[in-house]
Amino acid sequence: MQAKPIADLQYAKDEEIDSGLRDIENRPYLFVLACVMDRQITADKAWTIPYKVCQHFNINDFKGLVALTEEDLVTCFEQEKLHRYNEIMAKSFYAAVQRIQNVYNGDASLIWKGKPSSADVVYRFLCFDGVGVKIATMATNLLARDYKVELKDKKAIDISPDVHVCRILCRLGLVESEERNAVIYKAKEISPDFPGLLDGVCWKFGREFCHPQNPECAKCPLKNVCATNMKKYKSK
Repeated sequence: MQAKPIADLQYAKDEEIDSGLRDIENRPYLFVLACVMDRQITADKAWTIPYKVCQHFNINDFKGLVALTEEDLVTCFEQEKLHRYNEIMAKSFYAAVQRIQNVYNGDASLIWKGKPSSADVVYRFLCFDGVGVKIATMATNLLARDYKVELKDKKAIDISPDVHVCRILCRLGLVESEERNAVIYKAKEISPDFPGLLDGVCWKFGREFCHPQNPECAKCPLKNVCATNMKKYKSK
């Protein structure tokens, strides 16, 4: 089976929404806000939230988002049931919009423009309310890998220890357990100049083939290098 290039993956299942998320030249705020929302729910749902907020208020640009109050957003999130934690995430959304406006003069692309170091970009994402290392490195990784944003280096882009990533690296036999720190440091060992290089392919194959239960080993492109699959094959 031919693996689909990671850069060709959709961030949202809806093509119109996905197209908007990819337009970081004209609508970089959609990408940043989607990253901020990517917590405690599936990525497919999280990445539609900024677009749905804009639809709810009939907003076509960032200025429209800036004009919204925190109360407006809490009401929207609760009415549309946008997130698992609607009030908390609505407040994070509001804080992110205000940070883009106040720190970056309304231009979210200034987070990554000018060929900054990867550590600098990760740090800038960490400054957004509720964003931890996992999301900050994921966002920086996506910019470098999928959006081809030029950075000074990629050394600070660690692998994001998502459940899919941890599971597949363990089953491949690269780590002894799915413990997150073990996964992060193994990735640093394998690819010290760009530890997050493994992130996309592991996430894709972990989600599509290497399920927690009943993995589809026969369909997985990694089946011939997977320690778990080879062990099952030899036991037959």
